[in-house]
Amino acid sequence: MRIETVFLFDLDGTLVDSVYQHVLAWKEALDAEGIPLSVWRIHRKIGMSGGLFTHQLLRETGLDMDPARIDRLRRLHAQAYGRLSTGVVPLPGARELLQTLTDNRIPWAIATSGRMETASHNLLALGVDPGRVPVVTRDDVKYAKPDPDLFLAAAERLDAPIEHAVIVGDSIWDMLAARRCRGLGVGLLSGGYGTEELERSGAVRVYDDPAMLLEHLDEVGGRR
Repeated sequence: MRIETVFLFDLDGTLVDSVYQHVLAWKEALDAEGIPLSVWRIHRKIGMSGGLFTHQLLRETGLDMDPARIDRLRRLHAQAYGRLSTGVVPLPGARELLQTLTDNRIPWAIATSGRMETASHNLLALGVDPGRVPVVTRDDVKYAKPDPDLFLAAAERLDAPIEHAVIVGDSIWDMLAARRCRGLGVGLLSGGYGTEELERSGAVRVYDDPAMLLEHLDEVGGRR
């Protein structure tokens, strides 16, 4: 009996070129709250859940992060990202990759640690309608990456076993989540993480971007 492969995609840095807009939006939010954090340190946290982001801030800054301040940071980030998202575009090959899967009747879904208030900008740039395509956001699950809840929920939306899923992401948090739910992690370099980091976190293959993944789709079971 043949395994029917499904694809689960992260969004930021995987399908759309938005990582650095998120970094700058978080920098603006943190500066507004008087929280000093270098841009490179913020980048290392993109892709994890907001809660884990907050815990890392506590460790690195030693500052008090009460619930009201956490909510302000989230809102400030969303506002800043809304302004910066006008520069967000699909990564090379992203639309073609999704269309190829659709044309070949290979199910796919999107699972992002972002809430819909920020993810909606990216979905619009990508040309994906969440009313027609399964999209799981931070609003839909209790825990985000590196917990596997987002990918488990996305596989459930496709009515597919998670063990049949190719999980495509650009961060170590994606690969850790893929490993924890027993999906097949495939890493992309388009979010700024390196090959060795992604492989150490569980990626079985690493490609430059969606265009390169499309060229090698058969290597990860993307064929019928």
